[in-house]
Amino acid sequence: MIDHASEMAAFVRVVDAKGFSAAAGGLGLSPSAVSKLVTRLETRLGVRLLQRTTRALHLTADGEAFYGAARRIVAEIETLENEITGQSGTPHGPLKVTTSLAFSTHQLAPIIGEFLQRYPAVQLELLPTDRVVDVIDERIDVAIRIGKLADTSFMARKIGEDVRLICAAPSYLARRRTPQRPEDLAHHDCIVNRDRPELNRWPFRIDGNIRQIEVNGRLAVNEGEAQMRLALQGLGIVCLTRLTLAGAIRRGDLVPLLGDFYAEEPVPIHAVYPHRRHLAPKVPAFVNFLIEKFTPPPWEI
Repeated sequence: MIDHASEMAAFVRVVDAKGFSAAAGGLGLSPSAVSKLVTRLETRLGVRLLQRTTRALHLTADGEAFYGAARRIVAEIETLENEITGQSGTPHGPLKVTTSLAFSTHQLAPIIGEFLQRYPAVQLELLPTDRVVDVIDERIDVAIRIGKLADTSFMARKIGEDVRLICAAPSYLARRRTPQRPEDLAHHDCIVNRDRPELNRWPFRIDGNIRQIEVNGRLAVNEGEAQMRLALQGLGIVCLTRLTLAGAIRRGDLVPLLGDFYAEEPVPIHAVYPHRRHLAPKVPAFVNFLIEKFTPPPWEI
């Protein structure tokens, strides 16, 4: 009988550990046994997954494509086994979580109390920041990332998705004419981001085509939460995530604009965490809690 799971697990461990010897210890096998499992997998698939040299291992193009899916499958199997056998134990200990300032303020803060009440043995450390945190170097247990994931070396579970919206305060619109078409933005003050100029190019569907319109204004702020606070004061038009703006829109403090034209695709939101064979129970407990609370997303309007 072909042991697909063992072959796949061996391949994932070799890639993560960057070698057969390093992977062997975690699997409780000899390096030669691990090598045989990976070779058997390559033979069965009919492709070479790893390029072996005397000094290093490198993923082939087929290996890159296979690794991402295999890593997710292996982690799901291990999580399921832990849940079924009860080996995962009770969630406990310090849990270090990082995410953006906006997500922390508008989405995590309202539900953290419930999580701590449900798991009284967990001590949560929340690190809100808009910089990209190095999960390994800073010993992060869970990072909540918004947008396409660039790093495939971590486990990731989708907890939702979001879109950006264009908004302004009623006080701004009372002073200036409400833009009716994307081209009207050229005559408006938009609050922009100098550090990430791509965020100042807003996509619109105009006459059946997608066009990027670059906006400008007198205010440049490189953090979304601050942009929203300034927009609330009537200082300009912003384009921010719905999860940031939802509360202000529901209260009528901000008004959505150009919804019939705006053409950005939804962006995924993932909980990202390092791949470990024996994952501390606090991590899946927190991730499952997020999925529970964000289904359906509370930021939908």
